[in-house]
Amino acid sequence: MIDPRMNKLADVLVGYSTKVQPGDKVLIDASGIPSEMVSVLIKRVVEAGGLPFAEVHDAKISRTLVMNTTEEQAKILCRRDLDFMKEMQCYIALRGGYNVTEMSDVPDEKMKILQKQMRPVLDYRVEHTRWVVLRWPTSSMAQLAGMSTEQFEDFYFDVCTLDYAKMSEAEKPLKERMERADRVKIVGPLDTDIEFSIKGIPAVQCDGDRNIPDGELFTAPVRDSVNGVMHFNAGTIYQGKPFDDIRLVFKDGKIVEATGSDTKALNDILDTDEGSRYIGEFSLGFNPHIKRAMRDILFDEKIDGSIHFTPGRCYEEADNGNHSKIHWDMVLIQTEDYGGGQIYFDDELIRKNGRFVPDYLQVLNPENLA
Repeated sequence: MIDPRMNKLADVLVGYSTKVQPGDKVLIDASGIPSEMVSVLIKRVVEAGGLPFAEVHDAKISRTLVMNTTEEQAKILCRRDLDFMKEMQCYIALRGGYNVTEMSDVPDEKMKILQKQMRPVLDYRVEHTRWVVLRWPTSSMAQLAGMSTEQFEDFYFDVCTLDYAKMSEAEKPLKERMERADRVKIVGPLDTDIEFSIKGIPAVQCDGDRNIPDGELFTAPVRDSVNGVMHFNAGTIYQGKPFDDIRLVFKDGKIVEATGSDTKALNDILDTDEGSRYIGEFSLGFNPHIKRAMRDILFDEKIDGSIHFTPGRCYEEADNGNHSKIHWDMVLIQTEDYGGGQIYFDDELIRKNGRFVPDYLQVLNPENLA
């Protein structure tokens, strides 16, 4: 029996996020997802007049392949996937699985081979298709969130089927203010105290048409303008490895010191290439249903009252000239429960302890978005 919430979610993904039109070819990329949800999506694409394609993956098999990958193998995979992606107008990715650290023991050199060779596929998908990516609720995610499985499923569907059209309208005043701003100053828990410029770089609304769940607005710092300390209070997983207590020190845009729960692995990743020690994204998160970190970046980067600061590649829509093979969203939560903090645009207090302060931004506080 199909959970009716699957149909509602499929309506969001097909009708709102990717806006499938008659004749569109749509790739449904599923890993660890119930077959019923994949079937619901296929049918919903057909109802919209699209032509559905589905690829279904198993995390354990994917791990074995990556553990044994070679440059030649990755190049062949890239050619195949890039040719196929160029046929698509839309891309819907659903990622599940019961072990979020399944890739944690894959050697760095193997991950780098795959990332290097598959980068053209990712770039084409991001730049040339209407795409959306989301996680699927599992018991392991519920455990990370500190919830029962049933409680987490209810939370998940509330978050993922939010009224994103309403959110889109609410984001417009913040977009306008960010695009007028020059200097940004962030003070936060621990020893966070950092300044940078966002002058001349577009601000981009995220309101359900790329990620589900959604609820952020991002730009990028002027590449060489970042100075100070950013000390993150949300744990993260990158390349299958967990990291906590990441602290970055910046001088003229570059990360000159990086420490954390695994300082060596952290610096190995930040040494991937020249751009990986510069920031490619700065974003404010404000999804009213997401209140705490759970080591899943698609949720954590949308936490109400959070920001994320991203070593690595910038997005084309907010291009600051930084290019890299990595893009690592790191999250700082500034609500009172997490130590508070302030964000200033050109000396105007924009947010304090996770709540927007100016009257024209009150629409983004949780009681007005939920």
